[in-house]
Amino acid sequence: MNATELLDLCPVVPVVVLHDAADAVPLARALTAGGLRVIEITLRTPAALEAVERIAGEVEDAVVGAGTVVTPEQAARAAEAGARFLVSPGCTDRLRRAMTDTGLPFLAGVSTASEAMALLEHDITAMKFFPAKAAGGPAYLKALAGPLPQARFCPTGGITPETAGEYLALPNVGCVGGTWLTPADAVRAKDWGRIEELARAAAALR
Repeated sequence: MNATELLDLCPVVPVVVLHDAADAVPLARALTAGGLRVIEITLRTPAALEAVERIAGEVEDAVVGAGTVVTPEQAARAAEAGARFLVSPGCTDRLRRAMTDTGLPFLAGVSTASEAMALLEHDITAMKFFPAKAAGGPAYLKALAGPLPQARFCPTGGITPETAGEYLALPNVGCVGGTWLTPADAVRAKDWGRIEELARAAAALR
């Protein structure tokens, strides 16, 4: 799998913050049962890497990745934990090299034409657009499609079930990232049925 193929696996990538690694496997099973195979575990909590490792080892249908990768060390540790892809909110030369060195597909974050062009210079055409809503939303991405037709994006940040379709209708958008699929109250209550329902609705967006 390369990064371009990653964009086409499902219309919505759940962006997940987990505080208890014990929730990782049942949550991943609920998401995959709802039709969303790709799961991004953000490296914002101490439980994140263990969550990636558990999903990678126990949920065969899941394609689990690590998000909020901001250092080369995080990229390496995520790969060791079994992540199948990496996502960063932005990109520096050092981080880009480190993510490339893991051999994993990655979506480096951009929010301007110049940042996208910098990645294109390295033949990187699949990117994360972040923070999507604050950086200009669908109108901005539509404007980028003219001068940068080879770039494809996974917009993330401020996207809702009501606005996801507007992004997905754009020719340069492969998928969107969404935090609404794993609401904190549902995770705390271990309401995996509710999460499966949210995933099923998101999977039907395309």
